[in-house]
Amino acid sequence: MVRTAIYFALVGMLAWGVWAVFADLATRTLAPEVAMAISYIVGVGVAITYIAVQSDPVSLSGSGVAFAVAGGVFSGIGSISYYAALQRGNTAIATTVTALYFVVAAILGVLFLGDSVDIRDLAGIGLAIGAVALLAT
Repeated sequence: MVRTAIYFALVGMLAWGVWAVFADLATRTLAPEVAMAISYIVGVGVAITYIAVQSDPVSLSGSGVAFAVAGGVFSGIGSISYYAALQRGNTAIATTVTALYFVVAAILGVLFLGDSVDIRDLAGIGLAIGAVALLAT
């Protein structure tokens, strides 16, 4: 199970790295919101195809749908902001700063989901923030 999670995480890392380059190229000739919309329309097609080839039945629970909708709102806001940052600045900096979303997620997880963090987690977050500070200057 852990090995499968790591496999998917590595594929996600590689795909998002390649996506960042194409997003930057797209914003050179398209408005950020247009580039993002096209990207996400294609992404929805990929997700629907993935769902279609799975053998598991699709289940839509009320709370899950509501959380997915809320996540979509914030994903859209974040994506438009990211594409706008790409259009106006350096790809390495825009991607690195926005990649710190995990810090926000970790803080919210502790505050609202009962997640715990230890000293190693805090050290990792601190080093990540330090790396971004170095890259952004």
